[in-house]
Amino acid sequence: MNPFVRRGGKLACEGVALTRIAETVGTPVYVYSQTAMERAYRTLRDGFIAARPKHGFEICYAVKANPNLAVIETFARLGAGADVVSEGELRRALAAGVPPERIVFSGVGKSPNEIAFALKSRISQINVESAAELDVIDTVATRMRRKANIVLRVNPDVDAHTHAKITTGRKENKFGIDFDIARTLYARAAKRASLRPVGLACHIGSQITTLGPFGAAFKRLGALVGDLRASGHTVEKLDLGGGLGIRYKDETPPDPAAYARLIATVAAKLDVKVVVEPGRFLVGNAGALISRVLYIKTGRNRRFVIVDAAMNDLMRPALYDAWHDIVPVEAPRGKRTPADVVGPVCETTDIFARDRVLPVLASDDLVAVLSAGAYGAAMASDYNSRPLVPEVLVKGRHFAVIRPRQSIETMLSRDTLPPWFKPTRR
Repeated sequence: MNPFVRRGGKLACEGVALTRIAETVGTPVYVYSQTAMERAYRTLRDGFIAARPKHGFEICYAVKANPNLAVIETFARLGAGADVVSEGELRRALAAGVPPERIVFSGVGKSPNEIAFALKSRISQINVESAAELDVIDTVATRMRRKANIVLRVNPDVDAHTHAKITTGRKENKFGIDFDIARTLYARAAKRASLRPVGLACHIGSQITTLGPFGAAFKRLGALVGDLRASGHTVEKLDLGGGLGIRYKDETPPDPAAYARLIATVAAKLDVKVVVEPGRFLVGNAGALISRVLYIKTGRNRRFVIVDAAMNDLMRPALYDAWHDIVPVEAPRGKRTPADVVGPVCETTDIFARDRVLPVLASDDLVAVLSAGAYGAAMASDYNSRPLVPEVLVKGRHFAVIRPRQSIETMLSRDTLPPWFKPTRR
């Protein structure tokens, strides 16, 4: 579903004109379609229901993609769990109503305090990513007199054929346990009184647009399951991560039903329950960043469209050279010509598009940067002392601010002066 369509020439999110949101809330502003998120979830869920994994399945929303409480609760209300990578994300998931028994704690650098909070919250599982972390979990669980459900995240050394900065399943990446020591660590965990190893996990990257890399990783994981069982170990669960891609430009991502069938086949052969952790797939195409044109600047060789959004609001183009469609909110007009769409931050990397062919734009026009629902607001900062922008959720003909625009006063209030600074008159 594309929730951003033209109604009477103007771009709308579901039944709400983006001009109305911009006039009410101001710009820049993130706008999300609740219906699009719900449909994405149901599409994936129904694919798994049709594929009928023998021991069931769990869909845990990857909170890092978009951690807004309203977004997390949208999925929780549909029955989703949560995949978290920090205590903050865990607390967000709990606050949004995700049952602790549906929460998975991933990440390579969990602190002892985070591990303790996870155990106190009685979450479903902690994904272990190193021998050192395994020992810390054991120490914390022993001290708390708890038994920790753990899953070993294995690095399958599989190329996901995605951007180098978002691939996570190669042996040179920091993620997961090397295959050569996974058996030893599983056996070590099985001997610890405070640990209960329940399965294996893998996650090979993000924005994956073919099923081949998934199949290769799952095959390696399946072989390891066989080895562990042959050694007398119990393996109840496979956490197969996320990574299912979306369309930004001209990609043709896999059909979610085909993805579910692949996983169900793996689960049937291995006699395990499966967990998946989609993030971008559920929220990416459901969001857009709405920005207002400040100036049109014509240089010797280039035309610049300077907008009021910047790289601190949407990092993906600067960080990954990512493509986002950029379209005028009002009906397009005039001859389409190339332009660079840039923001006001004092960095050459503050650019959303280079040589993008766009219709005529003028100061005060609105533009929509599409497919910005994932890793947009989640990665935003107040660099250049630019306050964080608001987020808006749309449902049908209604919209609500789900995170207000940060005020400059709030931003300044986070700083404190040391006691040896004498008061000065201002």
